[in-house]
Amino acid sequence: FRDKQTGRKFCSVWPSNSEGAGKVSLLKKVPALKDGDFTLAECTAILLYLSRKYNTPDHWYPSDIQKRAQVDEYLSWHHANIRANAPKTMWIKVLIPLFTGQPLPSEKLQEVMEGLSTSLKQFEERFLQDKAFIIGSEISLADLVAIVELMQPVGVGCDIFEDRPRLMEWRRRVEDAVGKELFFQAHEMILSVKELSNIQIDPQLKEQLAPVLMKMLK
Repeated sequence: FRDKQTGRKFCSVWPSNSEGAGKVSLLKKVPALKDGDFTLAECTAILLYLSRKYNTPDHWYPSDIQKRAQVDEYLSWHHANIRANAPKTMWIKVLIPLFTGQPLPSEKLQEVMEGLSTSLKQFEERFLQDKAFIIGSEISLADLVAIVELMQPVGVGCDIFEDRPRLMEWRRRVEDAVGKELFFQAHEMILSVKELSNIQIDPQLKEQLAPVLMKMLK
């Protein structure tokens, strides 16, 4: 990736099975960041690093110790709850059928949606409550991490916001805070992910990835 204004390359991302990924992350996981000679893996660590390096406005990762702890609390909860469920909708409805050539049973999607529904209930009651954003009146990294994950079901036709007015209002506030144009630019790929079902996949790549993808949902 490059800074649009300066053209400076600040981050490189490789396929998880590539030699380049192994040089950044010992586990060959993406995303991975390369900033000069410095390398870093794990998305949350990357976000925190960038917020500190570029001295972003305080509301993103507050200097107030208790507000910062609230951001950390959400980020810790997020991985085992929202992230554990929301992305699976994309795998079930688009990516796994694309690589395996077979649709998954509807029961599998229902199972994931039930788990996601439980996580969303906890998200609203424990973290959002009656606040504008997760930690109060201003947007933070916690909101960014949450919204990116929650837009993935939307991209495959599972509108999780539709019957949740409090969640929908929060989404609208996040859009306004980020800027609608930037918000939809950032989610452009996710919102058009269903178009992937029309592309042709190399048979050898299908053979390699199909069993890996199926294992992800067990």
